[in-house]
Amino acid sequence: MRKRASAVPAPEPAPDARRLTSIREPLLAWYDRERRDLPWRRTKDPYAIWLSEVMLQQTQVSTVIPYWERFLARFPTVEALARAPLDDVLAAWKGLGYYSRARNLHRAAQEVVARFGGRLPSSAHALLTLPGFGRYTAGAVASIAFGEEAPLVDGNVARVLSRLFEVEGAPGDRAREARLWELADALVKGERPGDLNQALMEHGATVCRPESPLCLLCPVRGACLAFQHGRVAELPPAKVRAAPKRLTLALAVWTHQDTLLFARRAEKGLFGGLWELPAAEVEPEAPDATAATRLSDALGVSVTARAALGTVQRQLTHRTLTLRLLRVAGRQRPTRAPGFHELRWCTPAQAEELGMSTAMQRALDVVLGSGVLDSGVLDS
Repeated sequence: MRKRASAVPAPEPAPDARRLTSIREPLLAWYDRERRDLPWRRTKDPYAIWLSEVMLQQTQVSTVIPYWERFLARFPTVEALARAPLDDVLAAWKGLGYYSRARNLHRAAQEVVARFGGRLPSSAHALLTLPGFGRYTAGAVASIAFGEEAPLVDGNVARVLSRLFEVEGAPGDRAREARLWELADALVKGERPGDLNQALMEHGATVCRPESPLCLLCPVRGACLAFQHGRVAELPPAKVRAAPKRLTLALAVWTHQDTLLFARRAEKGLFGGLWELPAAEVEPEAPDATAATRLSDALGVSVTARAALGTVQRQLTHRTLTLRLLRVAGRQRPTRAPGFHELRWCTPAQAEELGMSTAMQRALDVVLGSGVLDSGVLDS
C-alpha cells in the first residue's frame, strides 16, 4: 500500500487592502500625536539615522541618546568615521556593549567611502552588502532615511504583528518569522513608509508592551485579532532562553613603574578587538599557580603569581563572568604575545583612551583601587 502524503498547511492569505488601511491610518495618526521626541528623529542625515539604529540594537533609548550625541560630535560624517583608527572608535563605544556593532560600523563606513563615494546607498538591497547590515537595519535605514517601502521586523514589531494578526509560533520559528516579514512588507506599502516602520516600533515599545500592554490606549485595538479573542497575554509566547554559561578568566596585573600591561584581543569572539588586562580562561577553582601558567602561555613569557587582588563578577547576556585579578611578575617584559593581537604598557590616564569592555573597566577600577601602582615595588 502506498503511503499517503501528509497534508501541507495552506499558506496564510495576505491581508486585504481594507484591513491594512484600518491599521496603517490610525497607527500613523497615533504616531504623529504621541511619538517621543528623540534626537535622531530631528535629522534627515542618513549616517546619523544609521548610527542610531545600530546603537539601539539590544540597548535602551535612554542609554543610547548621550552616546549617539558624543559619537556624532567625535565622528560627524561617514568619512570621519572611516578615517578614524579602530581604537578611537572602540574607545568612543566604551560602555555601550556588543562591540561587534562598533567594528562593523567602522568597516561599513570604510566600504561606503571606497564603494559609494561616502554616501550611504539608498536601497535596502544595496545596504545589505555592507558589514553589519542585516535585514532589519537595511530596512530601517532605507525606509527612514530614504523613504523606500522596505519592511523591518525587530522584537517590538514582531510582538505587535503577532497580536494584530494572531500569528502563531514561538520566536525563532522559521514559518513564524517568514509570516511576520510578509505582514511587515504588506503594511509598509504606501505613503510614509519610514514613519510607518517607526510607528510600529514605537507602538511596541510604549503601548503593545511584553508585560501589561496598554490595550485601552491602543489606536489599532479594533483591528487586533489577539485583543478580540482574548489572547493578548499569550501572544507571542515567551522565548525559551538557555541558561548562561559560566566563564572564569584570570587577569594578569603586571606593573612596571607607573604602568600596567594591557593586551588587545583578536577581532572575533568575546570582547573581540578590545583592550584588557591580559586574560586567560581557567577553571573556577584553579589555584593561582595554574592561572599563572595559563597566563604565561598566552603572553609567551614566564610569569609567577605574586598575590590575588580579588574578583569581579559580571552577568552578560549569555555568560556569567568571573574575573580573577592576579598580580604577576616576570623577568622578561613582553612586547608581543601569541594569545593577543597587541600589547601595550599604559598609565591609568593612557588606559582611559583604550576601547575596553565594561567588565574589564570594572576590573581595572578594582586594580587601581588596590594601590598596586602606589606601592613603590617594581614587578619586573
